[in-house]
Amino acid sequence: MQYDEFVASKRLKFEPVGFDTQFEINPMLFDWQADIVRWALRRGRAALFEDCGLGKSFQQIEWAQHVHMQTGGNVLILAPLAVSQQTIRESAKLGYTIHLCKTGDDVKDGINIANYERLHHFDAEDFAGLVLDESSILKGMDGIMRRQITDFGEQIPYRLACTATPAPNDLIELCNHAEFLGVMSEMEVKALFFTQDGNSTQKWRLKGHATNEFWSWMATWSVALRKPSDLGYEDSGFILPACNVHQVTVDLSDDNFDNGMLFNDVLAVGLTEQRAARKASLDDRVAAAAELVNNSDAPWLVWCDLNAESEALTKAIPDAVQITGSDSPEYKEQTMMAFTDGSIRVLVTKPSIAGFGMNWQHCANVAFVGLSHSYEAYYQAIRRVWRFGQKNEVNAYIITSTADGAVTKNIERKEKQAMDMFDEIVSRMSIYTDVHGSGRDEMQYQEDAAYGPDWTLYLGDSVHTMRHIPDESVGLSVFSPPFPGMYVYTNSPNDMGNVATLDEMINQFRYLMDREHMYRIMMPGRNVCIHITQLTARKSIDGYTGMKDYRGAIIRMMEDIGWIYYGDITIDKDPQVKAIRTKDHGLMFKSLANDSAKMHVAMADYILQFRKPGDNPVPIRAGISEKYGNPDGWVTNEEWIEWARPVWYDIRETDVLNVVQARETNDERHLCPLQLPVIERCVKLWSAPGETVYSPFAGIGSEGYQALKLNRKFIGCELKESYWKSAIANLKRAEQERSAMSLFDLMAAD
Repeated sequence: MQYDEFVASKRLKFEPVGFDTQFEINPMLFDWQADIVRWALRRGRAALFEDCGLGKSFQQIEWAQHVHMQTGGNVLILAPLAVSQQTIRESAKLGYTIHLCKTGDDVKDGINIANYERLHHFDAEDFAGLVLDESSILKGMDGIMRRQITDFGEQIPYRLACTATPAPNDLIELCNHAEFLGVMSEMEVKALFFTQDGNSTQKWRLKGHATNEFWSWMATWSVALRKPSDLGYEDSGFILPACNVHQVTVDLSDDNFDNGMLFNDVLAVGLTEQRAARKASLDDRVAAAAELVNNSDAPWLVWCDLNAESEALTKAIPDAVQITGSDSPEYKEQTMMAFTDGSIRVLVTKPSIAGFGMNWQHCANVAFVGLSHSYEAYYQAIRRVWRFGQKNEVNAYIITSTADGAVTKNIERKEKQAMDMFDEIVSRMSIYTDVHGSGRDEMQYQEDAAYGPDWTLYLGDSVHTMRHIPDESVGLSVFSPPFPGMYVYTNSPNDMGNVATLDEMINQFRYLMDREHMYRIMMPGRNVCIHITQLTARKSIDGYTGMKDYRGAIIRMMEDIGWIYYGDITIDKDPQVKAIRTKDHGLMFKSLANDSAKMHVAMADYILQFRKPGDNPVPIRAGISEKYGNPDGWVTNEEWIEWARPVWYDIRETDVLNVVQARETNDERHLCPLQLPVIERCVKLWSAPGETVYSPFAGIGSEGYQALKLNRKFIGCELKESYWKSAIANLKRAEQERSAMSLFDLMAAD
């Protein structure tokens, strides 16, 4: 197909898939609940981020009922353990029937419900609609369950995600909901709204200029709600009673805890210190909790974080029943329902087991005998009882030791982040707007050009802008193409990094390198130098952990077009830097200790050298240059002795244009800039002073910056406008530095 047809085929259309019907909503729902359900039905795919007790169960059941009625297809609700039984009870209040399923054989006409753990027993083709109850299960960026749910839902046209806590401590986890709903992929969201936070591929933060756009975009496909008045309704019946949080602190003596410091009253900051403090204070914390619970006849919910805490609490509280991770699903479900019915007065368990989805308003007393760093776990655990429908004031006791302050402060910080997040979405609430107007906010394609005395920089797609470059006019092309699956720079379909698979990237890359484009503009006998690294395969995405042969795929593609594979250079990489930057388990000491069969060496970078067939019309004679002289135009014998080696060991990963730029400006940093010494060597070896160097992926202008400083000319192209503008500034800076160097040479000669 033609290139424009290929690009169009990549465009992930996000058309509303809902219903334009005027729905009669069950009268059991409040007006504001009915409005949300109507909006979600028109949307077809939506997320409900509503606080605990606002009736998400009623809303998702009503949504599922209408999807079934409109399509005639079945709907599946996925829920945590015990929440399934609770949802079935709620559906009876609405006059509906929900079928509890363990496998696909149990599916019946209408609404069905199953626990998340049993998803693999079902076939997505059997359902027209899918509801995620407590959809915060999607929070894991590389979680197997998250990928399984997303892949399962991809085949189902109508989807609803419901949770009270959409991972507020890490904004990018919200992207997982967008990916599940088909709004935009995780990689596209990163490209559009986020930038790397530090020198890591795992940490991201919102771009400063994209903050408003991000929250406005979120509001097009999600509802965030803390109380009905957030939508302009009365809060009558939805005003929470007081929640009194009591801090109970037990002292750690020097006899049972040594933090390695002169004074033991210092906070346990590191994880090792925190574990030691938790162990040392266990007996005292359990005793404090038991005193509270045993002196009361009321129901109590006692949360812990460690198995030792759970066992000790159950022994210290005579009528306590515990649920542990090793208990069977049937036992967990029966015990939680027994606490719901009042058959059990005191329940001891972990938030990870029973902290999601359950309605326990009959209980107003909560004790936390162990806290993790998870704000979500803390919030969900306390909201099992402090929720709309609670008749009494809630008393929550946080029982910690004098050394646990670091954990408490971390929870408080994340709580503030959560409130800020809800403020942002609520302020941009858009359920009353036309849902058909909300789309992908895709980057608009545009073309432009900037010029200097010895350079031209195009804005746009290189396949298109290459039409401006004359035949056989480029002496060298050196560039680093996108690494598919590793980085995405924009959410434009023109972006070669914005692909689903390696094969798709190679298919698009082929248009750039074919005989009508790169092959056409290169001088015969001259070189194209492509900088790449091999790609990793992730089990959550690819089904296995290993490597993908990006290098081999490019070589096969280039040879198929007609290029001559002429050589390659291996660029050494520091495995420790790689491990920190990419979190590659195959490089970590933990994997070495646990199972060294999983270890692999650090991935190197490569320069792949390809020649265009034919005789070079202008030989590159090192050391001969009447116009420019020798300082930057040739390679010394000593340099060639080092550069002729198949492995370059002396390239520093941080020697990039970004480092200089980050110190001087607030411009957006490039995700993966090519090291300046690599560009310098390629330019010196394979081009002559005065010749044109070309980069189809100019980024922030690294190749042009070096080419100009080495007295070459430069033509480049960049798709992303912010990078294009940064590149213009860097090319102008290279001109100034070159002029300063020439003036210095002239003064030295005098």
